[in-house]
Amino acid sequence: MKTRGLLISFEGIDGAGKTTQIMALKRELMAKGYKVSTLREPGGTEISERIRELLLDSSNCINPVAEALLYAAARAQLVQDVVRPLLNEGAIVLADRFIDSTIAYQGYGRGLDIEGLHRLNRLATGGLEPDLTILLDIPVDVSSSRRQGMLSDRIEKEGLAFQDRVRHGYLEMAGKLPRFRVIDGSLPEESISAIIIDIVVRFLKGDCGIEN
Repeated sequence: MKTRGLLISFEGIDGAGKTTQIMALKRELMAKGYKVSTLREPGGTEISERIRELLLDSSNCINPVAEALLYAAARAQLVQDVVRPLLNEGAIVLADRFIDSTIAYQGYGRGLDIEGLHRLNRLATGGLEPDLTILLDIPVDVSSSRRQGMLSDRIEKEGLAFQDRVRHGYLEMAGKLPRFRVIDGSLPEESISAIIIDIVVRFLKGDCGIEN
């Protein structure tokens, strides 16, 4: 009988370093013999990538409710076509954003009803939640400085006040959900990688009682 895999999500405001740390963790886990796959949200399937283009195009003006529904649509396709099959094969799936991004961005950031967004997430994923969530926390001014000189997408152009609401939302969720591990994203990359690897390796060994 195959063992179900693990879904590990990475969250944080823009510029937190999620992609860098996902790749570092992937290399470490693969070196230890684990089957590892990475994905990003929105995206990961042909349909989801096309929705991503709509969502991030800075020339589009999208109603907040429509925005939440588009993210959910992309996620539903990704879960059906990619995530569940990988988990059924016993893979460790590292996700650059997942359900918590909807709560943080469309809930705390846009002001939509959070319980309604939870219901939307459950509909899109069939109730699937991450086994472990790594929150890379950085102040909004650090996010802004890291992104200087880079092209900004529609969400990144929302400004510091919006990003601060999103950050607050993430930290509030982390205080309520045991699956969250909060890491100071302003530390050196190598230090962050070492912390994440230690957390994940211990989690894989069954040590789930790590404090934030």
